Amino acid sequence: MLAAVTLIGAALAGCTGEQFQKGYILPPGALEQIPIGASQDQVLIVMGTPSTVATLDGEVFYYISQRSERMVAFMNQKVVDQRVIAIYFDKNRRVRRLANYGLQDGKIFDFISRTTPTSGQEMSYLTPLFKLLSFN
Repeated sequence: MLAAVTLIGAALAGCTGEQFQKGYILPPGALEQIPIGASQDQVLIVMGTPSTVATLDGEVFYYISQRSERMVAFMNQKVVDQRVIAIYFDKNRRVRRLANYGLQDGKIFDFISRTTPTSGQEMSYLTPLFKLLSFN
């Protein structure tokens, strides 16, 4: 009887939640190592190669990630967090701004400046990135 209970418990334990990380994994304390004015080379040393690069009044490095979970084995995954770390450079390839974009209340939100970007080039680039992440 005890063996049967142990076997059933072990089988059910295999059906519990799982977490999945896709894309860039932000190293602990990495953003704190990148001060405003840091060189592009310093950013590459700390953060590694960006997921994608854009040109918006200077170069921008984007590091894209998504975290999802599945509560029970064989069920669909549910996205629990999506992030786009953006590092903006000036014309001299020096950091002028950092942003950690995610979704809050269904809107793109910068968790560093605590603001929601509005219109312009920045939003025209971020919106498709988040829509692309939503379908994965």
